[in-house]
Amino acid sequence: MEKQETPSIVYRFGNGVYINLTNRCPNLCVFCIKTKWNMQFHGNNLNLEGQEPSAGEVIAALERELRKAPFQEVVFCGYGEPTMRLDVLLFVAQTLKGWRAQAKYPPFIIRLNTNGLGNRINHKDIVPLLARVVDEVYVSLNAPDAASWQKLVRPIEEFQDGYEDVCDFIHACVEAGFRKVVASCVAQTGVDPDAVARVANAQGATFYLRSFLDEQD
Repeated sequence: MEKQETPSIVYRFGNGVYINLTNRCPNLCVFCIKTKWNMQFHGNNLNLEGQEPSAGEVIAALERELRKAPFQEVVFCGYGEPTMRLDVLLFVAQTLKGWRAQAKYPPFIIRLNTNGLGNRINHKDIVPLLARVVDEVYVSLNAPDAASWQKLVRPIEEFQDGYEDVCDFIHACVEAGFRKVVASCVAQTGVDPDAVARVANAQGATFYLRSFLDEQD
């Protein structure tokens, strides 16, 4: 597949339009594909090279992309953790919500894909803020216990004890009444998916087993 040189702030995948806010993340998961795929994703270059887009740049890129073809959802998900840029995330999501209210585009879902560490990252409870502007939250749970989580997601020192924060975040999102809260794990990583599902369900979330990605189509 031909590689794109210009970094993508916004890109398409399936029925969604995805927003690439940052490459920063407190985790370096063993299954993360951003290093395997050299920051590429199905022809899109997601390497921002430290030049994170402003809210205005994201909105301008969205307006260009959303006019091109139908879509069913707009997703905050790139090769980084979106909540590391919470202010931009919230501003863009509020803009999207306004566009939807104005019927500027056909109805669509606003979704956040996250590692669940947003409260720790931002040193405050961000769930009420997200609940105002985001419809669905997908959280990468990945493990049934703290020890397995540490081995799989390899958090930086500050977040070594973050597993309970992830579980608490999932529960808080369920309590906040999002349209959908999904907790996932990646297949073929050595953990028992059924055990992860039990943790997800205990928090009130739906469980999703994600495919292990190795080679791009």
